[in-house]
Amino acid sequence: MARNTSLYFRIVEGRNLPAKDVSGTSDPYCIVKVDNEVVARTATVWKNLSPFWGEEYTLHLPMGFHSLSFHVMDEDTIGHDDVIGKITLSKEAIGSQAKGLDCWLNLTRVDPDEEVQGEIHLSLELLKDTEKISLRCQVIEARDLAPRDISGTSDPFTRVIFNNHSAETSIIKKTRFPHWGETLELELDPEELREEGMVTVEVWDWDMVGRNDFLGKVEIPFACLHKTPPLEGWFRLLPLGNNEVDDGGKLGALRLKVRLVEDRILPSVYYQPLIDLLVESVISPTEVEDSSALTMLEEVNTVESRQDVAMTLVKIYLGQGLVVPFLDYLNTREVNNTSDPNTLFRSNSLSSKAMEQFMKAVGMLYLHEVLKPIINRIFDEKKYIELDPCKIDLNRTRRISFKGAVSEAEVRDSSVEMLQSYLTSIIESIVGSVDQCPPVMRVAFKQLHKRVEEQFAEPENEDVKYLAISGFFFLRFFAPAILTPKLFQLRDQHADTRTSRTLLLLAKALQSVGNLGLQLGHGKEQWMAPLHPIILRSVASVKDFLDKLIDIDHDIVSEVPQRAVFMPSVTVKEGFLHKHKAEGPQLLSRFAYKKRYFWLTSETLSYAKTPEWQVRSSIPIQCVCAVERVDENAFQQQNVMQVITQDNEGQLHTMYIQSKNVNELNQWLSAIRKVSIYNERMLPSFHPGAHRSGKWTCCLQADRAVTGCSKTHSAVTLGDWSDPLDPDVETQTIYKQLLQGRDKLRKKYLEMPDSHQTSSSKENISPDIHPDGAECNVQLMKPGQSAAARLLAVIDDLEQAHATFQRRETEDSTSVILNS
Repeated sequence: MARNTSLYFRIVEGRNLPAKDVSGTSDPYCIVKVDNEVVARTATVWKNLSPFWGEEYTLHLPMGFHSLSFHVMDEDTIGHDDVIGKITLSKEAIGSQAKGLDCWLNLTRVDPDEEVQGEIHLSLELLKDTEKISLRCQVIEARDLAPRDISGTSDPFTRVIFNNHSAETSIIKKTRFPHWGETLELELDPEELREEGMVTVEVWDWDMVGRNDFLGKVEIPFACLHKTPPLEGWFRLLPLGNNEVDDGGKLGALRLKVRLVEDRILPSVYYQPLIDLLVESVISPTEVEDSSALTMLEEVNTVESRQDVAMTLVKIYLGQGLVVPFLDYLNTREVNNTSDPNTLFRSNSLSSKAMEQFMKAVGMLYLHEVLKPIINRIFDEKKYIELDPCKIDLNRTRRISFKGAVSEAEVRDSSVEMLQSYLTSIIESIVGSVDQCPPVMRVAFKQLHKRVEEQFAEPENEDVKYLAISGFFFLRFFAPAILTPKLFQLRDQHADTRTSRTLLLLAKALQSVGNLGLQLGHGKEQWMAPLHPIILRSVASVKDFLDKLIDIDHDIVSEVPQRAVFMPSVTVKEGFLHKHKAEGPQLLSRFAYKKRYFWLTSETLSYAKTPEWQVRSSIPIQCVCAVERVDENAFQQQNVMQVITQDNEGQLHTMYIQSKNVNELNQWLSAIRKVSIYNERMLPSFHPGAHRSGKWTCCLQADRAVTGCSKTHSAVTLGDWSDPLDPDVETQTIYKQLLQGRDKLRKKYLEMPDSHQTSSSKENISPDIHPDGAECNVQLMKPGQSAAARLLAVIDDLEQAHATFQRRETEDSTSVILNS
């Protein structure tokens, strides 16, 4: 039974951070590590001791993890950045909170002895003969040790300790992946066999000057060595165990939101009955108003989980090739249950959330194509724009004029002019994008248009069919992307205060466009009036755009099951990176990389000198067998990754690529891993270094073909709209929601009311006369009882399957412990 681990975290804000700069402030940013591997870096908030970040991430970690840590740093233009403090959360601490953590946590000091990582491969046994008793420890190798030296490596050696006995291995210079292959023996006295202490294996970084640096330790109960065979395996290195002291909040605090979701995933065959019921709900509904698995899921779905459930359902039906019938089913129910067209799709119902998540899943690349050039322009120009008289700050306007002080009217006129220019560009880009819009989105909107037109056919409701589509298209898709570009991956960082205000004003204006200008002049923000003319002028072009958008053949959308939300030829990610030159004479690091433009689809990773360059070099995705980080000391460069491929003859080839920062590195790692996740020849291990000067820089082995010294992370990815479809994981999520609401469904659909249970049996039985005159008694059934009974039976079966597999896991674990 597979495991699925997803970690959600949001770095909200900090407060009362200490001043690290001579100016009396700090320039804080936050580095996030999972088991000491950097997975994210927030933006730097300049000159602020109570910074707001509001950055959130999702990590998929199939192999699990041990700890999540947040390091707050002060960025310095010259020299090394200063460490302010850190917060470390163990997996157990996060998992103990069912709804996740959402609180302020004090920062603690960073103790080097606690910053350990990696594993060590040991074999220990107790030797007893007539002449002597000894403890033998084979120190085989270690991997992923913490870098303690300025070169990004360490000089590790190992020490074995029991009681007053100790022995040490040799020192291996400049490596985080040492191979010792040494055997250490400690001679023991006979009375020491009765000891109940610990055998401690410590790893240290040797320093010529000063004290050695601690790299981690392993503690093994001495009693375990009395058993045979020898105890052998990889052991995780642990810190010294000093208690972290938060100094009473003197280092400040972070507000964090962290949630852990861990699931055991059953084999696919166990989920098929639930998928069948979900599919049946949309492909053969007797009546839209009848109860089905989908409607019952909506009944037990909570407000907090509705967005996750909506996205999960969208992915399930995308995978089945039935996303359009699914959305049509929900939208038809919503439309039929709405009497006032002014309230249509205004709530956060399952249908509204499903449409919203559907647009993000299939339309994100389209949104990028339409909005990115304009968003980049707004960020680059950084204009001071303000329309609200109460918020105009003349002290901030001097940059827009070299003629001295400017008046409030001049600021307003300049702002109107810039906003009109930006808004015109946005509207023109959207209304000219009919052919760029994904066909499946267009067909879904066509069905929505049809249902609304049927329900609200009166002449006075002529605009409702447009408003239903534009409400999703403009208000729930384009406007939020303009307001917060980073959340839609349009920008790597959040906007500064000035740009944020411009984006907010544009988002408000675009919402009015989406409302077809019907509410202009009725709100409190009358200072938006200068934009009303351009909004009203755009209504006709918006309606024309929506008419063209739904002018599409329904059959153009494939209903074949699929594994990804995008077509194979669609570019998933693109941008400039630096590619390491092919193997040859050793070059200085700054000359070894060439700037190239990369494109990634689910079929190829290609690159060329520029985006316009006609000749491209390509790597088939099916040949990719690992995508991993590269140690900094391999090329003395940061943020380098390697793409390892295998040709038809089985030969491995490595391409090294450098990103501009750690976030871009993680995004590319994640994107390439996602499109190659189903490849059959993925490597279990790799070399995090490079083979240079006749040896690997990581483990110092000379053989180029030697097995990798570190484990691969091929399934560790960032969660976003491009996640591969995984029916088992998605159906497990739906099962958990239904399991939580099982009692509610059973009570509503299967249990008879108390009044029926206390009445006579005759009142519960309805006589039915057959044509041949025979009489039979039929139990009265509640509406939806048959569908509920089938659904509840499936839930019960899945619960039993989980219990069976968990029992087997427990038995297997017990067996392993007994055998060892």
